[in-house]
Amino acid sequence: MCRVFKLHRSGFYAWLNKPLSDRAIEDSRLLKLIKEFYIASGGTYGSPWIHRDLRDSGEQCSVNRVAKIMSVNKLNTQIGYKRRHIKGGKTSRIADNLLVRQFNPPAPNQS
Repeated sequence: MCRVFKLHRSGFYAWLNKPLSDRAIEDSRLLKLIKEFYIASGGTYGSPWIHRDLRDSGEQCSVNRVAKIMSVNKLNTQIGYKRRHIKGGKTSRIADNLLVRQFNPPAPNQS
C-alpha cells in the first residue's frame, strides 16, 4: 500500500498513532473559545472583536487565524442587526390646483 501511494512506512505508522496535527488540535481548542465569545456577543462580533476578546483572556493568535477558523466553521457575523428608524408623521398630500391647469389633455401635443 505504501509503495502504491509512494509513502514511507515510518510516516504511515506515525500517522496511525497521531492522525491530527498539533495545529489541528490547537485550532479545535481555539474554536471552543471562539464559540463562547461568539455566543456571548449574540453573533454580532466578527474576527477582529473576537481576536480582541481572545487577547484579553490571554490567548496568543492572529486575527487571520481567528477569521479562518470562523469561516471554516461558518460563524458569520450578523450584519445590519440594528433596527432602522423610520420617521413617522403625516402622510403627504397632493397640492391644490390653484392655476386651474388641465393635466389630462384630450389628445397628445395639445394644451
